[in-house]
Amino acid sequence: MVARERRVKVRTKVTAYVVDDEPIARAGLHAMLAAYDWVEVVGEAADGESAAAGIDALRPELVFLDVQMPGLLGTEVLPRLEHRPYVVFTTAYSEHAVSAFELGAVDYLLKPFGPARLATAMERVRSALGDPAAADAFERLSGALAEGPLGRLFVRIGGALIPLAIERVSRFEADGDYLVAHAGSARHLLHLSLTQLETRLDPRRFMRVHRAHIVNLDYVRAFRPDERGNLVAELVDGARVPVSRARAQEIRGLGR
Repeated sequence: MVARERRVKVRTKVTAYVVDDEPIARAGLHAMLAAYDWVEVVGEAADGESAAAGIDALRPELVFLDVQMPGLLGTEVLPRLEHRPYVVFTTAYSEHAVSAFELGAVDYLLKPFGPARLATAMERVRSALGDPAAADAFERLSGALAEGPLGRLFVRIGGALIPLAIERVSRFEADGDYLVAHAGSARHLLHLSLTQLETRLDPRRFMRVHRAHIVNLDYVRAFRPDERGNLVAELVDGARVPVSRARAQEIRGLGR
């Protein structure tokens, strides 16, 4: 405890970087951060590409990172960073909370937010800065972004975020800007692309059978041709998922 208190006392101002494509939002956050004499904003960016370059150049300790931006999403900026900041996500879309918490963010601010909500986030930031157990927040981000099997997803049920074991998902289906995770009779919307998710799934269990579909092989009863001769995946819950021609050739080749 003594060592922790000493570290907090000798710490200079925490450098921060603001990323948002809306000038009014950036100005508003600047104004609210001025109330914290232990924070110094050293830069800002209005798009993902500029943000990645600016963060690596200025090396701030804390980044307020908008999620929905032109060019790159905030979640796509993180893998490009060589510097390791703490991250507070900001966005007007509540569905991004799933990705933010999965990425291990210090906090997640839903726009529009005011001084009271920001104060809660800043307390979490101070706690992270002074806690040896959370000395490297980027390690959690890197672990979540790294290639390798994903063990769980966070899904929104009512007002709560609930962890969902990945093995419980029978299939994923692209639906416009969203991804639908089918688990039993439940359908969960995720703000991810099928390609982003595919890189994190265990290929021994999950197979992308179509540009819009990934199936959990543990839930596939059989691959069968339909009445038109096209291959479909029949799942144990009765769902029939189309298989692309290229993937169908690969699957048929497995039985030879």
